[in-house]
Amino acid sequence: MSEANVYLNGRMVPASQAHLAIFDAGIVLGATVTEMTRTFRHKPFRLEEHIDRLQRSLKYTRMDTGLSRSDFLQLSHDLLEHNSKLIGPDDELGLVHFVTAGEFPVYAGSAGRGARLTPTVCAHTFPLPFEYWSHKFEVGAHLVTPSTRHVPPQCYDPKMKYRSRMHYYLADKEAQLVDPDAAALLLDLNGNVTETSGSNFLIVERGAIVSPTLTNTLPGLSRATVMELAEELGIPFVVKDFQVHSVMNADEAFTSSTPYCLLPVTKINGVLIGDGKPGPIFKKLMQAWSARVGLDIEQQMHAGAARRQAQAAPW
Repeated sequence: MSEANVYLNGRMVPASQAHLAIFDAGIVLGATVTEMTRTFRHKPFRLEEHIDRLQRSLKYTRMDTGLSRSDFLQLSHDLLEHNSKLIGPDDELGLVHFVTAGEFPVYAGSAGRGARLTPTVCAHTFPLPFEYWSHKFEVGAHLVTPSTRHVPPQCYDPKMKYRSRMHYYLADKEAQLVDPDAAALLLDLNGNVTETSGSNFLIVERGAIVSPTLTNTLPGLSRATVMELAEELGIPFVVKDFQVHSVMNADEAFTSSTPYCLLPVTKINGVLIGDGKPGPIFKKLMQAWSARVGLDIEQQMHAGAARRQAQAAPW
C-alpha cells in the first residue's frame, strides 16, 4: 500500500522516514514558523496567500530557506497530488508547512545561539478529522477565558504564525478544567479579547460582525474570507477592542479557522451567547462560503464524521 509523502529539506520521503533531530531548534527553542492550508475537492484553498504569509514570517525571523515562492508552491502541489490519491474522493487534506531555525551542531540549547544554522523545511499532510467539529456545527463551541494571557506584541509580532505555543497549551488546559470540551479564548494584558489557540474569534452586535483589532491577533486568512463574504452579503464588518462583557451580550459568536472554516460559539464562561444556538449570520456566511468553494461545507463535515465513525465501529 502506498504511503503518504513528506517534503523534508529538499526531498520527498515516505512519512515513516521523516524525522527531526532532537537538537533541532524547533525542539530546543520552539523556534518554528508555520502555515496550514486545507483542500476543497482535493484542491488547496488560498494556498498562495498562505505561502506569502509564511515567507513574511521567514523574513521576520531571519530564516533563509533558499526556496522561492514558486518553489514552495510547486512542492505543495506535488505533495497534494501524491497524497490526495490516498484518501477518498469525499475526504480532504490539511497541508502543513513548518520551518525551524535548523539543527544545532552540538546540543547546546540557548548556549548554542551563536552557531550558524540552516533552516529545517518540512511540508506534510493529514486527512481532515471532520468528526472533531461535526457535532459543534449543531450545538456550538464553549469558550472559556483563562487567567493565562496572550503573549503581548512587544515580545513578537502577532502577524507571524508560529509554534512557540506554551501559553496556548496552558490556557486550553485551564479552560478544560471548567469544561473538558471547552477551548480557551485568550485576553490580552488589558483584558481585551484576542483569539483562541487555533482560530480568530468574532461576535455579532446589532447586525454587524465585530472582530478584535490586529494589535494582538493573527490576521487569519479565514477571517479575511469572512470579511470578503460579509461585503458580498452587505453585512457590516467592524474592527475594535472589546471585552468579555461584549461577548456575553453578543447576538452571536463564531470562530474562523482553516480546517473547519467557521464554527459557532454558543457559550462563554458557562453563559449562553444569544439564544445558545448557531445564529442567522453564521448560517448566511456558511452558505456563502459553501457556494464559493462549490460544496456544502457543513454537510461534508457531517458525512465525513459518519464515515469515520462507521470505519471505527467494531462490527
